[in-house]
Amino acid sequence: MTDEFDVIVIGGGPAGENVAAYARDHDLEVALIERELVGGECSYWACMPSKALLRPGEALAAARRVPGAAPAVTGEVDAEATLRTRDAFASQWDDQGQVDWVESTGTTLIRGHGRIEGDRVVAVTASDGSVGRLTARRGVVVATGTSAAIPPVDGLREVGAWDSRDATTAKEVPPRLLVLGGGVVGVEMAQAFRSLGAEQVTIVEMGDRLLATEEPFVGDQLREAFEASGITVHVGAQAVGAQRDGDGPVTLTLADGTALEADEILVATGRRPNSGDLGLEHVGLEPGHSITTDDQLRAVGVDGGWLYAVGDVNGRALLTHHGKYQARLVGDHLAGHDVRARADHDAVVRVVYTDPQVAAVGLTAEAAAESGIDVQLLSHGLGATAGGALLGKGVTGTAQLVVDRARRTVVGATFTGPGVGEMIHAATIAVVSQITLDELWHAVPAFPTMSEVWLRLLEVERGTA
Repeated sequence: MTDEFDVIVIGGGPAGENVAAYARDHDLEVALIERELVGGECSYWACMPSKALLRPGEALAAARRVPGAAPAVTGEVDAEATLRTRDAFASQWDDQGQVDWVESTGTTLIRGHGRIEGDRVVAVTASDGSVGRLTARRGVVVATGTSAAIPPVDGLREVGAWDSRDATTAKEVPPRLLVLGGGVVGVEMAQAFRSLGAEQVTIVEMGDRLLATEEPFVGDQLREAFEASGITVHVGAQAVGAQRDGDGPVTLTLADGTALEADEILVATGRRPNSGDLGLEHVGLEPGHSITTDDQLRAVGVDGGWLYAVGDVNGRALLTHHGKYQARLVGDHLAGHDVRARADHDAVVRVVYTDPQVAAVGLTAEAAAESGIDVQLLSHGLGATAGGALLGKGVTGTAQLVVDRARRTVVGATFTGPGVGEMIHAATIAVVSQITLDELWHAVPAFPTMSEVWLRLLEVERGTA
């Protein structure tokens, strides 16, 4: 293999793959270095397997809401079939399909651990210990993602706690599951394992609500739905100790003295950047921290503008779709195009695949107010639309727009309810385009769909809803 390329990408997850593909579209020579499975966290341990675990429960819940369909639901989720489906969506943890795709683009795939040694120089250590060195003519792109972080709770590392990978690759459903953390991973896996047959699922969240970075009503609605399904939720609860005797149950002790017991404990309290062994110290950056970038995704503090970081490792927006967005921009920038990221500032898209689903884009009301915007909130119930009513009995949810009162534009939106992840792109377009409420009156929603809530929201603003 040649030891010189136009572009060297360290990390073959979705962001790294897309950098490579877009750079190749510009006829640049690209080397992609991956030490695990090509396709990365999302394909094998996060997005795809987790959604496969959640989907059967979501489908049953949807059927049970419809009076004519509910009698046909005579059983529960088939856990074994769900786990087999999960395995299929994770390609049996075989990356050959993605390897074939990467190589079809003309990218050179190199297996091993990439480490920066200096200006545009990357050393690759193969599994047999041999080391090769590559030089980049134009740029090196770090796309190494993040790993689960373990909080400093006494005994937690010693009890054999699950991290997100353990949860999404589990071969059996534990009768009792404790989930430490009420963020995205915590709430999704809590509901998945409850639907798969876990008799007792308990969430412990240190903050005052689930999904604490979203609008307050999101956490309230999710907690209500969880408790109705038999999931116990502790908020404002701090874990101070964990212990397990041999292969027995694990006990989590809270600051107020409460002791919670389960067969397994999932730690879902956050992520840390995979930047500790990348040689960042050789270019003046601090290992173990997110790589701060400018809006062309170039590492701040590295002379020459040759080092880029995309995806979770840069800390801008820890979401696969935003990593791929950044990757597309970097592929173009490396080819000489003047492109800059802005979605990571004002249009970050989030979807949580629980039931009810949560979908949001842009700023929350609190964040908008803190940025100096004169906020106007428009809110309407999703179940109060014709489309929502047709989904069945008991359909609830909320649609809320955060409006810049002075400019009459949407700067944020949040939806809760069945299938709202499929509705969020309309809000994303509204935020990115900065279309005014007056222009939105001419975007006519189809009847009877849940998207008619956009009309209802405009009527709220007009005072006629």
